[in-house]
Amino acid sequence: MAVPQSVLTWQNEESGGFETAWVELAPSGLRARGRAVGVVPHPYWLSYELDTDEEFVTRRLQVTAEDAAGTRSLDLRRADGDQGGTWTANGAPLPLVDGALDCDLGLCPLTNTMPVLRHRLHRGEGQRDFLMAWVSVPDLTVRPSRQTYTHLGRAGDGGATVRYASGTYVSDLEFDESGLVVSYPGIARRLPALD
Repeated sequence: MAVPQSVLTWQNEESGGFETAWVELAPSGLRARGRAVGVVPHPYWLSYELDTDEEFVTRRLQVTAEDAAGTRSLDLRRADGDQGGTWTANGAPLPLVDGALDCDLGLCPLTNTMPVLRHRLHRGEGQRDFLMAWVSVPDLTVRPSRQTYTHLGRAGDGGATVRYASGTYVSDLEFDESGLVVSYPGIARRLPALD
């Protein structure tokens, strides 16, 4: 039986562009492919594919980015079934992000979904700290990022507000009932679907 697919588009305030993702949420995990274009810090486009396990732990993120400097590709993988969470980028070990469960593609609101779904922070109270394998856009450099997600409250439409914090940066993200980002203030806001 085919898994229903959602097509989501965000206007990206920080990059001056747009992102569209084709997302499948299923008991077996999250699968998505997306395309983004931006003009800040300079014109670029990128495409990505994301695959998680049933606990919404990243298995693989493949990204291709192109700008005036050329085309770059990243194949970011977390060792399957590895409780320690070892990662590789294009086959090379990434010990600085060992232990991370999630990737976080810069300026991509979709990748804020995995920790929220895994810990049901869109459903009820809780606060969780994470180490992320953060991918800078458009250069595709991978760095460790410490992040905290805190459930702030439910919305009348079944969604929720979850506070994201990393270092001194704080933003209150709005999620829909499925746990997908609707609004990431200062970064992106989802556009309504057209019938």
